[in-house]
Order: sequence, then structure tokens, then C-alpha cells
Amino acid sequence: MPGAAFGIVLLTIDSQATASKVLNIMDWFPIVAGTFKVLALATGMFYAIKWHYDQGKKGKEKVAEKRAVLRAAGTVAAVFLLSLSALALVAFALLRVLGNDLSFP
Repeated sequence: MPGAAFGIVLLTIDSQATASKVLNIMDWFPIVAGTFKVLALATGMFYAIKWHYDQGKKGKEKVAEKRAVLRAAGTVAAVFLLSLSALALVAFALLRVLGNDLSFP
């Protein structure tokens, strides 16, 4: 039976070596992942700044188009707010006619 005990000891040593390798990989993972994250974000920031810089160069001829779009967006927002206010007033009037108590406690 001494061989069986020797086999168990080898199995224990082998599993400890595997556990040591796993811990070694886990120790390096945050360094590798952090480096990759920094490189990916730096690359993205570089291209974002470059794109905005290039858009600024091209933007001179698009000023009139931009103004038209902003004016249309403002008009849509104003119409939406006016219709929302009208809906609130109609709902308030209807609830008052139906007899609901609308006073604050």
C-alpha cells in the first residue's frame, strides 16, 4: 500500500501545481485586461478627436443647413410643448366638469 499513498501525494502535488498556474494567470489578467482597455480607449479617443477636427474643416459650407435644421427642431419642440399644455388644460377642465376633487391635501 505504500504505492497508493505515493500516488495520492503525486496527485496532490500535481493539483497544487495546476492551482499555482491558475493563480499565476489570474495574477496577470488585470494587467493584460487593463492594458487592452487603455489602448482601446486611447485609440477611440484619437479617432473621435480626429473626426471632430475634420468635421470642423468641412463645416463652413454647412452653416445654412445647420440653421435650418435647428429652426425646424425648435419649431417642433414649441408645437409639442403647446400641444402638451393644451392637453393638460383640457384634461383639467374635463376632470373638474366630471366632479373630481383636484385640490392638494
